[in-house]
Amino acid sequence: MLNIKTLLVIIVGFLPSLFSLWLIRKTHLRTRAQLRQAAMNFAGTRGRHNIQRMDGDRYYLEGVGYLIGDISCKFNARSGYIRCAVNPCGPCQGCRYYEQKELTSSEST
Repeated sequence: MLNIKTLLVIIVGFLPSLFSLWLIRKTHLRTRAQLRQAAMNFAGTRGRHNIQRMDGDRYYLEGVGYLIGDISCKFNARSGYIRCAVNPCGPCQGCRYYEQKELTSSEST
């Protein structure tokens, strides 16, 4: 009889902790689902906008990958994410900061 009472006290003692852990896990899962949904909505909206804007000035350079912007410009970042340090959002056509890139001896041959 003593063992059953001891076991019952232990079980009752653990119930608040178990209930608290269950609530924390449930809240955490719900929050993660909401954050995932918000990220998917943001990426979907932003992705469609970027694809339309970047298609015209996106280039593939062998060994480097995709670059955006005018690659003959001195300020071009040679990146797939930003065009240049001076005018990162573009567009490159008609940019007042455009300067022709000077060729070094290795590039001119």
